[in-house]
Amino acid sequence: MLTSRTFLKRTRAGAVVKVVREHYLREDIPCGAAACRLCPPRPAGPGLGLEAQPSGAASSLCPGPHYLLPDTNLLLHQIDILEDPVIKNVIVLQTVLQEVRNRSAPVYKRIRDVIGNPEKHFYSFTNEHHRETYIEQEQGETSNDRNDRAIRVAAKWYNEHLKKIQDEDKIQVIFLTNDRTNKEKALEEGITAYTCEEYIKSLIANPDLVDRLACVSDEGKEIESGKIIFPEHIPLSKLQQGIKSGIYLQGTYRASRDNYLEATVWVHGDAEENKEIIIQGLKHLNRAVHEDIVAVELLARDEWVAPSSVVLQDDGQNEDDIENEEEKENILKTAVNKDMLRPTGKVVGIIKRNWRPFCGMLSKSQIKEARRHLFTPADRRIPRIRIETRQADTLEGQRIVVAIDGWPRNSRYPNGHFVKNLGSAGDKDTETEVLLLEHDVPHQPFSQGVLSFLPKMPWTITEQDMKYREDLRHLYVCSVDPPGCTDIDDALHCREVENGNIEVGVHIADVSHFIRPGNALDEESAKRGTTVYLCEKRIDMVPELLSSNLCSLRSNVDRYTYMIHTLILTRNSRCLYVDFNRFPSHRLAFSCIWEMNHKAEILKTRFTKSIINSKASLTYAEAQMRIDSATMNDDITTSLRGLNKLAKILKKKRIDNGALTLSSPEVRFHMDSETHDPIDLQTKELKETNSMVEEFMLLANVSVAQKIYDEFPEFALLRKHPAPPPSNYDILVKAAKTKNLEIKTDSAKALAESLDKAESPTFPYLNTLLRILTTRCMMQAVYFCSGMDNDFHHYGLASPIYTHFTSPIRRYADIIVHRLLAVAIGADSTYPELTDKHKLADMCKNLNYRHKMAQYAQRASVAFHTQLFFKSKGVVNEDAYILFVRKNAVVVLIPKYGLEGTVFFEEKGKPTPRLDYNNEVPSLTVEDTTLRVFDKVKVNIMLDASNIQHQKIRMVLVEPKV
Repeated sequence: MLTSRTFLKRTRAGAVVKVVREHYLREDIPCGAAACRLCPPRPAGPGLGLEAQPSGAASSLCPGPHYLLPDTNLLLHQIDILEDPVIKNVIVLQTVLQEVRNRSAPVYKRIRDVIGNPEKHFYSFTNEHHRETYIEQEQGETSNDRNDRAIRVAAKWYNEHLKKIQDEDKIQVIFLTNDRTNKEKALEEGITAYTCEEYIKSLIANPDLVDRLACVSDEGKEIESGKIIFPEHIPLSKLQQGIKSGIYLQGTYRASRDNYLEATVWVHGDAEENKEIIIQGLKHLNRAVHEDIVAVELLARDEWVAPSSVVLQDDGQNEDDIENEEEKENILKTAVNKDMLRPTGKVVGIIKRNWRPFCGMLSKSQIKEARRHLFTPADRRIPRIRIETRQADTLEGQRIVVAIDGWPRNSRYPNGHFVKNLGSAGDKDTETEVLLLEHDVPHQPFSQGVLSFLPKMPWTITEQDMKYREDLRHLYVCSVDPPGCTDIDDALHCREVENGNIEVGVHIADVSHFIRPGNALDEESAKRGTTVYLCEKRIDMVPELLSSNLCSLRSNVDRYTYMIHTLILTRNSRCLYVDFNRFPSHRLAFSCIWEMNHKAEILKTRFTKSIINSKASLTYAEAQMRIDSATMNDDITTSLRGLNKLAKILKKKRIDNGALTLSSPEVRFHMDSETHDPIDLQTKELKETNSMVEEFMLLANVSVAQKIYDEFPEFALLRKHPAPPPSNYDILVKAAKTKNLEIKTDSAKALAESLDKAESPTFPYLNTLLRILTTRCMMQAVYFCSGMDNDFHHYGLASPIYTHFTSPIRRYADIIVHRLLAVAIGADSTYPELTDKHKLADMCKNLNYRHKMAQYAQRASVAFHTQLFFKSKGVVNEDAYILFVRKNAVVVLIPKYGLEGTVFFEEKGKPTPRLDYNNEVPSLTVEDTTLRVFDKVKVNIMLDASNIQHQKIRMVLVEPKV
């Protein structure tokens, strides 16, 4: 049956147009009940449909067999309940799915996953195309009312349809809604309807499920009693008008880790003025949560403040102690230099909430048998959350997940509900799960749908594979990597050619040969974006068959088991504990080959898909040993010496052009082979071979960037590093002045030259400290689409153009670059998404986010393993250098361990010493002792486990004595 649907649509220009679409109605759409013989068989697809005899939790309200049918709002707000294993046999209507898709992409993905889970027996019913359940919108009826009526019509049809099934136990359909009006209408129409709370409380054997109920109500109705703490949020319609007229500014809210009464709003748009707005004080923060999109009103200039140097943590137990908050706010309001003042504002409304489930721990109420408790998130930027639970005794000392439901004006903290228990705090597996969840790292096992697109084993190179490839198996190619690396992306060769010039090749694993555009494997790799390296595990971007086997450029060794008993991890390295078989090493590669003269000047560049045979897989130390050896003169060693000689020339050219050589303290752990606990902690030692590999990877990335941009000026995926704003360098310039050094920051070249000259014969570590500090001044490098940006410059490398080509096993950006390059040289065909700059721009946004989260997760893993290391060490006394000075603390770096920590001068229960902070120097005088940036001090290092949620490395100043 054919009908039509008419609706109004607003165009981008603002005009309203009438749209009429054909709408097909069918009679052969199955109801999904396994016992039904009236409907045609259910087509193959995700899930198994509804059970013939519904299993699941027994309900005192509905003792008979029943299916559940939720409305849209219930699905949006109670998704945690629906995901619980107890809840089975749920009918999800097309009307509901469409509304959820439009209102919340994360919830839509979660419900699709549940529908696809065969153990849950969720069934998606296409009611909008079923002849007996489709309804037209009536005149004067809103879209919401029409959809509510469509849901009730479908619920009624199901009940009548299931009555026709010849079965002793009649199956009933229970309509679940939290909308009072919708429930009343359903009851009037003879439909059995309950609220979610009524139904969940009726589940006899599952009383704990009540804890997972989201407390959802209209914000205005939530204020039943208590003092109003926060101003009312301006409605969205008025906010949009205000943003359009310039009264309000829209931006992303970023809470401070160090001060819970301060945040920054990064304003959206291209305007340079008021790009970053400071928000200070509880009422001005006005219930915004980290990463929310907010509307801000600028305060008058005489109310502007400077960024606070005070470290303030929300560690109070009394959730409504507002007077105490006001005292703390007064601490922020100290006299400051007018030059330090920044644009300051207040949050007037929320445009979009970016709430997610949060990991943390329960702060159990001191009131006996209380059901209301505070939850303290692991992320200090997130406020405490008030939840109700009957499991407080069980959950104490556990890492749990909680979701926010709302934040009324009369509550110091938002309301939320318990989602799940992750395990005991301090347990290695639990803490790893927490840091992966907190940094949004996709870490679930690869699905069968994804794995089905892997090559069938045993895999061999075919004649078809060789069609567009050059056979380079005769070359003496080798790889140089950290110890234990199994996902080897890159290999190198160097040889002299007949005309006396030098041929250098960078050979990169041809991952794009195995991951074809648009399939499930490609989509999963794109979503993950990058491999994440933790201290004891690696979260692969691609399945292990590719990362450690078919794509890894291992050398040609007979098949044998290769075990590594020592794990080394740095913030940028790629190592893990492995126990795997080596494989025959003829590998597919994408090669970038240059002809150079002996001055490392490029004479010719060519790109080719190839097949290589790596002759050696070396560690940096092994490669260095070969280069330095007086007795080794084989082909691989000769190649390495040639590469090293050219790399030194290339590096000098880069630095002469203004490339920066920065520093960051990187640590490595030596692990116990049985317990996998850290037994030694050291800073990473870099060798010449590290630099050698880096130089040729940089050169390949620059060469490929130019090639793909020449071929695809609108669609090239590039990487840029923006120049920092001058204000970023303030702390560096001031710190250098304390040592009578001048740092020029006019350009990257001026900065590089200043850093080279900043030496002190009596203080050799000073230059390293300055370079570490310079790293903190830098902006984040980002991926972008060439057709969406004009500024391509990479500030740190002093390169006019740059991309990532050399690590496709662990970075999805490199796979896209490989595809662009393959099309550019005629080795592969293009596809629509590759030449859609808007889709590429969206992809870059995800890649930048995933890359940033991976870095944070890696740092968190290092921090956790550092805590484990010092847990067994007791108190350790070490030399340190002051990196930053705060109003009530100093941040120090311990070179031996590459470890950073904060020394506080205010402790609970102890008299506060006299503190005098000078921002201009910068310095902090504690009683009569003055501490300045770069001062050498001695500190005691120990693990502070007094707060099990936030165990931390505690540092106490020993010398000078204060």
